[in-house]
Amino acid sequence: MSTDTAVPGPPPTPRSPTLDVTALRAATPGMRHAHHMNAAGAALPSAATLAAVTDHLHLESLLGGYEAAEALADRTERVYHSAARLIGAEPQDIALVDSASTAWQRALGALRLKAGDRVLASSSTYVSSALHLLEMRDSHGIVLEVLPADASGQIDLGALDTALREPAALVTIAHVPTSSGLVEPVAAVGALAARAGVPLLLDATQSLGQLPVDVQEMRCGIVVATGRKFLRGPRGTGLLYVDPELRARTRPAAPDVRGAQWSSAYQYEVVPGARRYETWESSHALRLGLGTALDEALDLGVALIRDHVTELAERLRAGLSGVPGIRRTDPTAAASGIVTFLREDEDPRQTVRDLRATGFRLTTVPASHGQWDLGRRGLERVARASLHVYNSADDVDALVAALTARERRRRGAGEATSETVSRTASGLPSETTPGSPTPTFTVPGSATPTSTGPEPGPPTPTSTGPEPGSATPTSTGPEPASATGATTVPEPVSVGQRTASSSRPTGSAGDRADVIVVGAGVHGSAAAWQLAARGASVIHLDRFPAGHTEGSSHGRARMIRRAYPAEIWDGLVDTAYNAWQELELASGQRLVTTTGGLYARAAGAPATLRGPGCENVDHARAAELFPGLRLCEGFSAVHDPAAGVIDAQASLTALAALGRAHGVDRRDGCAVLRWRRDGEGVRVDTDQGVLHAGRLVVCAGPWTGELLPAFARPLSVVRIVNLHLGSSRRHLLEPPLLGAFSVDVPDVGLLYGIPAFGGAGVKIGLDHGPPEDPSVPAGPVTGAERDRLLGLASRFLPAADGPVEETITCRYTMAPKNRFAVGRLPGEDRVLTAAACSGHGFKFGPALGAALADLAEGKERPDLDFLSPAAMGITDRPGPGAGA
Repeated sequence: MSTDTAVPGPPPTPRSPTLDVTALRAATPGMRHAHHMNAAGAALPSAATLAAVTDHLHLESLLGGYEAAEALADRTERVYHSAARLIGAEPQDIALVDSASTAWQRALGALRLKAGDRVLASSSTYVSSALHLLEMRDSHGIVLEVLPADASGQIDLGALDTALREPAALVTIAHVPTSSGLVEPVAAVGALAARAGVPLLLDATQSLGQLPVDVQEMRCGIVVATGRKFLRGPRGTGLLYVDPELRARTRPAAPDVRGAQWSSAYQYEVVPGARRYETWESSHALRLGLGTALDEALDLGVALIRDHVTELAERLRAGLSGVPGIRRTDPTAAASGIVTFLREDEDPRQTVRDLRATGFRLTTVPASHGQWDLGRRGLERVARASLHVYNSADDVDALVAALTARERRRRGAGEATSETVSRTASGLPSETTPGSPTPTFTVPGSATPTSTGPEPGPPTPTSTGPEPGSATPTSTGPEPASATGATTVPEPVSVGQRTASSSRPTGSAGDRADVIVVGAGVHGSAAAWQLAARGASVIHLDRFPAGHTEGSSHGRARMIRRAYPAEIWDGLVDTAYNAWQELELASGQRLVTTTGGLYARAAGAPATLRGPGCENVDHARAAELFPGLRLCEGFSAVHDPAAGVIDAQASLTALAALGRAHGVDRRDGCAVLRWRRDGEGVRVDTDQGVLHAGRLVVCAGPWTGELLPAFARPLSVVRIVNLHLGSSRRHLLEPPLLGAFSVDVPDVGLLYGIPAFGGAGVKIGLDHGPPEDPSVPAGPVTGAERDRLLGLASRFLPAADGPVEETITCRYTMAPKNRFAVGRLPGEDRVLTAAACSGHGFKFGPALGAALADLAEGKERPDLDFLSPAAMGITDRPGPGAGA
């Protein structure tokens, strides 16, 4: 036995407790759909609060309203206890009401103010309270005095002290106003009011739930608050506290059977406690929901909530300070979870509309909601973000990045600054330092670059991802993307804008370029843009006129998801999500909307999908997630909260515009007849003449086998049919009640769908179809095809009961194991392809376009080795092809 004596080390440094934000977000259904930053308007309730409301409504439907209230009377009683605990009061001092405004009116009515009574109000007073006071001034003759604010924005305590030297009937103050993050010194105000013997009415509407409120320490006579804001309770709830001593000398102005006893023909007595201010009619379901929210706040601890929320708010204020064109409008005494700001020369309503379009939920506050504050400061309206426990630093940083990106796009139109954003593996953007060289495109093996590249374009917006990193110089030309998802963002351009490179000659007779790209679907268009933005001269060909419907990229919408069959896809999926963000930044458009996704299969069937952040759910949980999708008991599903919808039409338009702006020579209706190796490059014969280039990129979809004969045998082209369906209950088929989905229907196949989106009805289709010859125009949807899909819709989408709004046919180019072919052709290193995406390639369009540009520059992409033509069995030299 060892005789060594262990020497104890120093005790571990205690860690400050923190909130489990991941768990809180998971328990908040609304956080699956957007960055919610409007807690000061109406915070997102938890799933438990939602269940408390709906469960009681269900009970009422079974028992009746009175009987259900009686059955859960004990739980309702506990709501009073929870509210009292939260503010340091007794349960009998609490009245439950339907709003803070109702609480205010009941309390003020009980005071029976009369002509000459002085009311001292802070400039932070809320609009409804101010309107009531103004009316009482006009109708009752009270004297209303609005107290000034000091330099920090808080109530001027010296002015209050002076005002209290004369008799006053009431002091009222908002703990936190609706118009800024200001926190008033309530305890100091309460002490002054108590010393003067004047009751203090505290409006805790914007503070209760995010800041500690103790009626004893603050010396409050009356407190009013709502449930829907930082308490995270349901709308239609509120509470009123009245101090026992004050209650003893006041009576409700309009007693109700809930708070008074009609004792004889001409007499009544009010009940002893604060319930004298309640009314009989109320929503018991909402009160139970409020009780759940109160208990959650108590369990978390208001001190922890305060620390989390104020830390995020300070992070946001600091971030906004670094965004050009953004002005913070909070006073210096701001210390709550509310942050207000303005964008130069823009109505805040437009700012908020644009942010909402990119997944941020904020609001605006007009001066008409705070004339004594905003009006005094000369602010007509401000944008307001308000944070809560379900928000994280990622939400804050994403908002700062989105504002930065939009401001740079606004300013970039008139600037000539070159700036390239290169994504690192961590996802943090970096910026090109002034004076960095412009990109050049060099054909591997050439002695010199083939062109000088485009002139500097407008600055590139930063990502909407994590917080920005420090600016670092980038190298000449983009670096290769890694398996972890790094890609390069070409400079953004506005639609219709052309850089200086657009006038660069592509050859003595317009027949030469660095790269020829064949195919103007999503992959070819993305590759053409990426190549041109890096400095290459590009001729972009498509055999059909623009906007044709013969291939695979047309239609309104596509699905994006993280759920994939195997881990080998995860890196490429990450790259795809990043690439869409970068395309959005470059184009200035929102192209991807997160809706969540459900991918269902028969119970007991092998699981085919998994992925980061995904979870398996049963049919009951699936119904909670997507009420618009009906799965019977025999199904389970994979839930992918990151899944969403791509605006396919807008994406193709944006890629084409970006390509043209960087000088892409787009030639629609120009068919490739054949190609061959020609010295150090390739020769391409078209029906409009002969072209030459250093590289050929083939993204020809169903016509790949004609251009690259080695692919003809392993690839097959199939017909796919889609329907867009109307509904008499459209909301059930829109996010958040329905997102992207698929159902593997036994003996039928894979039904997939996209929710009603962008004005179009819900889209459905089957992920398989009969072989189709791409040389023959696609025929219209047949009656049998239509009826088959309608039958599946009635089974799984009962709300899709409207007319068929649109029918679509397209073609899938299927490869073995449903994989792609992306890379250089064996034996033809000057020819590259992205082909045979097996019906799930649109989501990877911008990412594969960047990959093709990397490969054309001679860079390696080992992350795509599993999709190389060799991995598909294309090992022989494909040789020249004809057709396309």
